[in-house]
Amino acid sequence: MSEALSLLQHRHSVPSRQLGAPAPDEATLRELLTAAIRVPDHGKLVPFRLIRLEGEAKLRFGERLAELAIRKQPELSDAKREKEQLRYTFAPLVIAVVARIDPGSSVPEIEQRLCAGTVAYNILLGAHALGFGAQWLTGWAAYDPDVATLLCLAANEHVVAFVHLGTPQLDVPDRERPALDDLLSTWSP
Repeated sequence: MSEALSLLQHRHSVPSRQLGAPAPDEATLRELLTAAIRVPDHGKLVPFRLIRLEGEAKLRFGERLAELAIRKQPELSDAKREKEQLRYTFAPLVIAVVARIDPGSSVPEIEQRLCAGTVAYNILLGAHALGFGAQWLTGWAAYDPDVATLLCLAANEHVVAFVHLGTPQLDVPDRERPALDDLLSTWSP
């Protein structure tokens, strides 16, 4: 099997709670993100952008999200409150992948969103190739208008992924994968 296909065969997400330091250094991160933005982009719209969350800013962002979650859902159980409060304390780096939709474009909005999604997936692949771990998370925060305001998103922008990056702290077993034969069919007239 080729090295590229082996990479695809062995890529898996590492839960954000199991990601610790180090994250990619600045040079490695720039290489990773430069590669990750090489995606199919019909119309050359570049319908995405990236927001880096790290260090104290990442922790403050996580605190603000926890405050929002508790304010919006005061009935949250203690366990869920704790999960919200800790969510951004594990992985040393989070990249928010933001879709920038051009509603006036002839490129359908779904294709623009998929383009942004492929950036997120390329970050996962690239992190794995470099020996780091990553997890693509969304959750309520990706769809919340107050979080969009917190991130200073424009009206035509929305989060498609919060990609948590770091070094796996434990060996993560792969999950069971679907069988290709259950998914592949051949069309015939």
